[in-house]
Amino acid sequence: MAPRVLVSDKLSETAVQIFRDRGIEVDFEPDLGKNKEKLLSMIDQYDGLAIRSATKATEKVINAAKNLKVIGRAGIGVDNIDRAAASKKGIIVMNTPFGNMITTAEHAIAMMFSVARQIPEASASTHAGKWEKSKFMGVELTSKTLGVIGAGNIGGIVCERAVGLKMKVIAYDPFLSEERAQKLGVEKVELDNLFGRADFISLHVPKTDQTANIISAEAIKKMKPGVRIINCARGGLVDEKALAQALREGHVAGAAFDVFEVEPATNSPLFNLPNVVCTPHLGAATTEAQENVALQVAEQMSDYLLTGAVTNALNMPSVTAEEAKTMGPWLALAGNLGAFIGQMTNEPIKAINILYDGTVSNMNLEALNCGVVAGIMKAGNPDVNMVSAPVIAQERGIKISTTNQNKSGVFDAYIKVTVVTQKRERSVAGTVFSDGKPRFIQIKGINVDAEIGRYMLYTTNNDVPGIIGLLGSKLGENGVNIANFTLGRAEAGGEAIALLYVDEPISDFVLTELSATEKFIQVKRLEFDV
Repeated sequence: MAPRVLVSDKLSETAVQIFRDRGIEVDFEPDLGKNKEKLLSMIDQYDGLAIRSATKATEKVINAAKNLKVIGRAGIGVDNIDRAAASKKGIIVMNTPFGNMITTAEHAIAMMFSVARQIPEASASTHAGKWEKSKFMGVELTSKTLGVIGAGNIGGIVCERAVGLKMKVIAYDPFLSEERAQKLGVEKVELDNLFGRADFISLHVPKTDQTANIISAEAIKKMKPGVRIINCARGGLVDEKALAQALREGHVAGAAFDVFEVEPATNSPLFNLPNVVCTPHLGAATTEAQENVALQVAEQMSDYLLTGAVTNALNMPSVTAEEAKTMGPWLALAGNLGAFIGQMTNEPIKAINILYDGTVSNMNLEALNCGVVAGIMKAGNPDVNMVSAPVIAQERGIKISTTNQNKSGVFDAYIKVTVVTQKRERSVAGTVFSDGKPRFIQIKGINVDAEIGRYMLYTTNNDVPGIIGLLGSKLGENGVNIANFTLGRAEAGGEAIALLYVDEPISDFVLTELSATEKFIQVKRLEFDV
């Protein structure tokens, strides 16, 4: 059955056609985002939801979306999506951070020119029939110092454009490497240093707990007199009341804002102040950008629904289409290793330790980690997936650690998962053979070679004669067909294990029958996604 996508905001017909061309059923309801009740009544029919900013994907909407797998935002900001609720439900949240980078960066540069030369006020004055040539004395950008807060995708473009304008560019970004700074032609500085030196300050960071009010009253006091501040990033990065006061006092010479703490902004402390340029969140408002992000979100959502490729997800590691092909068996193995541990563990888990050995250590480990954790968590909640599992693990205080190492044994690659509880440690290892099938290769330190099937039986016993015959006869008596039978032991006469791949689930009656023989230390029914 083909996946179904609901487009509830205004996306271009070209973007909608991408879904159709890829074999996805799509319903185009461009004004549905304004009708909350109708959206709630429809959302459970869809695997994907494509939106802009009008639709609010609230917790209520997400909880009503019983089949939803992905929400795609055509644009960067996801303030209209309850990401925490989506993650708990296992719904991937995607955005399109690259489709409007140039447009937003160009708007920031345009705003900087506007506030430097007082262009909007001069234009309004001239339209009014005045000729106030001496009133609008501006400043040049050449040789001025631009302080860029956030030198990522958009901030990096602003840096490059400003360098081209012969400005001195300094940048504050904790994640900016010296090599990247040199390539951009900027000087990497600390935030207070930027405040003290910049003639212009342009913000290009998301709004987080760390960046909210990054330009506060205290920060403004550290700035040089006559500074001009541009915000085309997110509302709430600047204390608007403090900035308005600094503008009135003349400490700040001008400001240019495209975003506001409350939007739509119908009343702001910055309104009607001299040399303050305001636009209604136009950073991405070009024909090219709107088309780009619409096409991008359609492609990303289609890729995920059809191939499992994850691009620009905000609550899950990205997995490219190529990675999805090559990593498929390893992702399946990761999930099965986790599922084995999860089904075998009845007490609370304190820590999950994952070892990647050989060629697998060069793969997308973040995605593999999610696969392992999801497999473990599914034992207690079948609805858990790679998105929701890390959230649940974090809520339970489970520590997750990974180790990767070069090839250390006979296998080109393997994954070993160890779970730590209050009482014990339990481990299982597996690999993927050349046939693409995942296999268990070690359980409790005992080497095995077990093909993984949907229904399996796991037993432990003391290494004594007759166990193979006993297992075969008991299963045969109850009509259970064995597809594969694997044995392993620590040493002669020591602990031994058996792992049987069978054609149907092991019944409670068979488990009771085997336990009643008193030949087994442990008898466990297992089930895997294969």
